[in-house]
Amino acid sequence: MPSIAKPTSQQAIDALRAIVVEGTLRPGKAADEVLGVVPELCIEPAHEAELSRVLDYARQAGLLVAPRGGGTKLDWGNAPRAIDLAISTARFNRILEYAPGDMTVTAGAGVTIAQLQSALSAHRQRLALDPLWPERATAGGVVATNDSGALRLRYGSIRDLILGITVVLPDGTIATSGGKVVKNVAGYDLPKLMSGALGTLGIITRAVFRLHPLPHGSQTLSFAFHDCESANRFLLAIADSMVVPTGLQMRTGADGTAQADVRIDGIDAGISAQTETVLKLAGSVNPSAPDGDPWQAREQLWNDYPRNHQSSNAAESASRVACIVKLSMLPAQLSSTAAYVRQALGANAAWTLLMYSTGLAWLRVDAADGASMAEFIVSLRSFLAPTGGTAVLLKAPPVLRQKVDVWGDAGSALPLMRRLKEQFDPHGILNRGRFVGGI
Repeated sequence: MPSIAKPTSQQAIDALRAIVVEGTLRPGKAADEVLGVVPELCIEPAHEAELSRVLDYARQAGLLVAPRGGGTKLDWGNAPRAIDLAISTARFNRILEYAPGDMTVTAGAGVTIAQLQSALSAHRQRLALDPLWPERATAGGVVATNDSGALRLRYGSIRDLILGITVVLPDGTIATSGGKVVKNVAGYDLPKLMSGALGTLGIITRAVFRLHPLPHGSQTLSFAFHDCESANRFLLAIADSMVVPTGLQMRTGADGTAQADVRIDGIDAGISAQTETVLKLAGSVNPSAPDGDPWQAREQLWNDYPRNHQSSNAAESASRVACIVKLSMLPAQLSSTAAYVRQALGANAAWTLLMYSTGLAWLRVDAADGASMAEFIVSLRSFLAPTGGTAVLLKAPPVLRQKVDVWGDAGSALPLMRRLKEQFDPHGILNRGRFVGGI
């Protein structure tokens, strides 16, 4: 169908109401904003056929579309250029097929992770994934953001757990890869391609996941070290041993001390044997009782994060920031990266650093100077770049986003990303501007 002239708001409402019979349509409001951009309209299609027709119309009419799931990570990435239409997958909230014997499940994109885990636990199974805010985060949103936590060490990321996916492409095509096929897109591994694409290539409607048994038991050991170097050596020693942990992390801050956490799952005999090995590797460092749940440390980085960065005092707003940065590095670089952060930030910034033995880390910096914080992000990226490391701003106030690109340099991968975007979304209607390089 040929393109049509961009409609007025009322024309778009009339056309979409004719398309979405079972779903809902309403004007956008402040609560729907994405990094300061409020959608003109918000729509909840009731099923894939309605979503297909909505996207086909949006493409013809030149409407810029923003997909959304539970809304937990709408402030990750760049601000969108504009949002004519926000499309929610809230109504795709059913578990469509569950085969406990095959250890697979097919979930609608709007199913929350907590809802999914609750259903699986009845058969003592789980999706071995621990994303942020599971009570609100949806299956589709977790795939789109490629979010994972400490369990990644043992079970891998979402890309290792997803078997199949159904996506509605910007032209309305319903494409499925893996499992039961509606339409194959030859040459592309859709599940992996859509993982982490931030909804810029298509809107996920359902996914098929590989499952794992729930552990019979679990033991967490926490060790306090005087410095990060000792904690890093301890983590590397565990990684080189016969111990098979399901969580291995280091926590540090401005005072220079470090906490190392080890989680071991399994049957009682296995936990006891592996615990004995961990204690030997720790040497003279005795375990302490975990302070709360150490595996919630990633969510705690977001606790009390300032939600209003537009201070009535302009000078204060420009000079006081809080940000959260996701880092990637080699596992052997955990301590050297912590040392660099400490040296670069100096004594005037409060910061917390959570590091996984896989080389992923999350850094929260509070009450830093806005201009010097931008310089710090640039220098941190330069420090990590020689070994392929990255630093991505996940949370940052507008004053910092204006000074530094949230994604950093994508290097030689950017041309390939642009070609994929042009292949899947040649008109650029999906989440325009939000991804790497303004894709």
